Amino acid sequence: MATHLDLEEQEQLDRLKHFWNVYGTLITGLVIVVAVAVLGWNGWQYWQARQSAQAAALYDELDRAVQAGDPAKVERAFDDMKARFAGTVYAQQAGLLASKTLADKDKADASRAALAWVAEKGSDPGYRAVARLRLAAMLMATKSYDEALKQLDGSFPDEFKGLAFDRRGDVLLAQGKRNEAREDYKKAWAALADDAAYRRLVEIKLNAVGVDPRTLTAKATS
Repeated sequence: MATHLDLEEQEQLDRLKHFWNVYGTLITGLVIVVAVAVLGWNGWQYWQARQSAQAAALYDELDRAVQAGDPAKVERAFDDMKARFAGTVYAQQAGLLASKTLADKDKADASRAALAWVAEKGSDPGYRAVARLRLAAMLMATKSYDEALKQLDGSFPDEFKGLAFDRRGDVLLAQGKRNEAREDYKKAWAALADDAAYRRLVEIKLNAVGVDPRTLTAKATS
């Protein structure tokens, strides 16, 4: 004879069966989705760590080529870095280092190409800004003034705006556009922090184009 407890357990079991019949497929699907997501995330983390480690090793190889003064190896290592690890910070650092080394070895075209790659392909705004500023300086040195100004067009991170305006002033002054250069030097002075050492250099340039920086201070505090 069935007891009350047996009947209650049977009723609970029936309810569980009914619930599973209704929602079992959905629950199973959700469990699978979560499991796949976790595995995918762990796989992505592992892949990222592996990419970073390999990129660091290749950067070390490029650095050794720099120390050895071998521009051919520098170019090969940087080309390899671009091909395999373009999305890493190491690739952007490698581009800046390679550019400096190649410039020192009188390989100006390769140096500019390395900077152009960082300026266009870099994922970090700071590294892109540094590359654009250096590339503008190199182009100005070859009197490619319009190309230099193109590198300085557009937005820069706040910490680089003063340097970008200053570099624009240099290019415009080299073109003989004294009045336009003066305005960019003023913008550079305003964008740089009061205690920035580079601001002293901008003040010298302002004096050279007929502007007393003390008058800018007076306007700023009036």
